[in-house]
Amino acid sequence: MNSNRAVQSDHSSEHFSLDPKEQLGAVRDMRARGLSPLGNWHSHPASPSRPSAEDIRLAFDSRASYLILSLQDENKPVLNSFHVENGISSKEELEILD
Repeated sequence: MNSNRAVQSDHSSEHFSLDPKEQLGAVRDMRARGLSPLGNWHSHPASPSRPSAEDIRLAFDSRASYLILSLQDENKPVLNSFHVENGISSKEELEILD
């Protein structure tokens, strides 16, 4: 991926999806640098920091962490991490270090 900005492929206000070619390019770039993806994140502008039914349905990698940033209360954003496997999500411990 040549830019730091992902391109939304479906232009929906209800959900967000990326171009699969761009995602594959980003993973290839990481691997070329000796890195591996740990997970992904997205925001919920008007809902809580928990996976929606669609988030769970689209969580294809059971090794990944799925971080969700809720902006429901603009004065108090909430970030949580989840493990999703076999259609079941469980909250992960998230520690942010300086």
